[in-house]
Amino acid sequence: MSADFARAAALIEAADALVICAGAGMGVDSGLPDFRSDDGFWRVYPALRSAGLHFTAIANPAAFRRQPDTAWGFYGHRLQLYRDTTPHNGFAILQRWASTKRHGAFIFTSNVDGQFQRAGFDSDQIVECHGSIHHLQCTTPCRNNIWSAEQFTPQVDRDQCLLLNAAPRCPHCGALARPNILMFGDGDWIGDRSEAQQQRLANWLQHVENPVVIELGAGLAVPTVRWFSESLGCPLIRINPRDNAVPYGQLALCGGALETLQQIDRHHQNAH
Repeated sequence: MSADFARAAALIEAADALVICAGAGMGVDSGLPDFRSDDGFWRVYPALRSAGLHFTAIANPAAFRRQPDTAWGFYGHRLQLYRDTTPHNGFAILQRWASTKRHGAFIFTSNVDGQFQRAGFDSDQIVECHGSIHHLQCTTPCRNNIWSAEQFTPQVDRDQCLLLNAAPRCPHCGALARPNILMFGDGDWIGDRSEAQQQRLANWLQHVENPVVIELGAGLAVPTVRWFSESLGCPLIRINPRDNAVPYGQLALCGGALETLQQIDRHHQNAH
């Protein structure tokens, strides 16, 4: 592994920009739950286990029509959890590396938690391909309007997974609001914000000559991030404790995000 860490450090050293691609595994070291398995999901939301509700059933626009207090119990708890969570030190390591690059870094993440912004990354340099829990939209939707969730402070009975206070409403038509997140079976998601982010990334990539992709905790269940990482055709460092197979010639590192970034950083510093 030591040789692999040294190779990763050399790839990062040689790059003029970092493309940081992150999936759910990036947040685990900050103490955030990974909802991709029923077991991890139900451990956080035992009421949904009792009701036999899987992640795909509650992370679904139909849940806001069928049982809005439960849907907002789930998303309201997550919203507050992400607001209260401090990003782990791996984010700071990535920022330090990016600060030495001519073109800095751009983030591409399927996470909706806003942890990169919370860690201090420029919001104009982030693509949230599945949207953001910190933004809202109409459930109807009556128009293509997206607004900040900062005025909404959810009060949630976590044991029952129920929202106790009034749910947010659309300022235009008064209908129930929902997070601006791409859910399962979602034909109502307003993707304008994410599309604008992707356009900024495309413009940025035109000026970058020698990027390296650092992919962290992106799984196979919803492989959007992995597809993007591989589509750029540049050196790829894939960090994952399980699903870390890579195309020929690319670098796979078996481990969690924080620990692996710290190991690369030690080799990076030793080289100076």
